[in-house]
Amino acid sequence: MRFELPDLPYELDALEPYISKKTLEFHSGKYHQTCLSNLNNLIQKTKYKSLDLETIIKVSDGPVFNYASQVWNHTFYFECLQPGDNNPVKGPFAEVIKRNFGTFSFFKNTFARAAESLFGAGWVWLVLNPSGSMEIIQKSNAGNPLRIGLNPLLTCDVWEHAYYLDYQNSRQDYLKAFWKLISWEIIEKRYNEFSKTVV
Repeated sequence: MRFELPDLPYELDALEPYISKKTLEFHSGKYHQTCLSNLNNLIQKTKYKSLDLETIIKVSDGPVFNYASQVWNHTFYFECLQPGDNNPVKGPFAEVIKRNFGTFSFFKNTFARAAESLFGAGWVWLVLNPSGSMEIIQKSNAGNPLRIGLNPLLTCDVWEHAYYLDYQNSRQDYLKAFWKLISWEIIEKRYNEFSKTVV
């Protein structure tokens, strides 16, 4: 099996002014593609070559895991976003957020603090745990919640390549922009799918 880079669900300039076309050209077209190419090269003639990406993430280590997880993480991240200046989540899913975090503001602030405070490169995730509760977790480098039995709903890429062209070293400004682009419809759809499988 050789993996292919999925198309972005929007045009390269669709996330402007919050994430520039130039950033997406490098982030998706170059970095994501490089991770994919490296993964394909590594798994040829190995026990991983016939496995799907999520299985590789769960059972591999070292460079194979790092590239497989980075490919998956980036696809998931890009799918979390949509063009526009999006409003906070509303409707039934807003009640789910409140049930888990008390208020949307507390959820947003907790997620933002986790993203701001993560040292170095990595990811911040909103996940659904096996008991059906939401958690916010940090994962360094290529860390992925699938490895520990958690269902990912939302992620923010806090590697510098995600924001440095647009915001230089201001991760905080990038995070403010990130909140304007979240596709809550996608997040709610993931939650509805995963919540059917939890205890």
